[in-house]
Amino acid sequence: MLLEYVHAAMSQAKYKMLEDGTFYGEIPGFPGLWANEHNLETCREELQSALEDWLVISLRQNQPLPVVNGLDLNPKTHTGKTEKVA
Repeated sequence: MLLEYVHAAMSQAKYKMLEDGTFYGEIPGFPGLWANEHNLETCREELQSALEDWLVISLRQNQPLPVVNGLDLNPKTHTGKTEKVA
């Protein structure tokens, strides 16, 4: 499921070429997650790597994760509802 989540999040990534000729990429809904590289493919690879790191850190810190295409990695309570993290 984690791999499916990463692929779903990456499918929502937005890229643009900056004035200096580098590529900037981000994924809406993932605050502070971005990449900036000299070519689009490297930007995409770096963004995916940053996403994977972001997920590991967020899960370790019990931070809420965005739901992507119906995929919810947030911890569930015994009632099956998503647990809210303070």
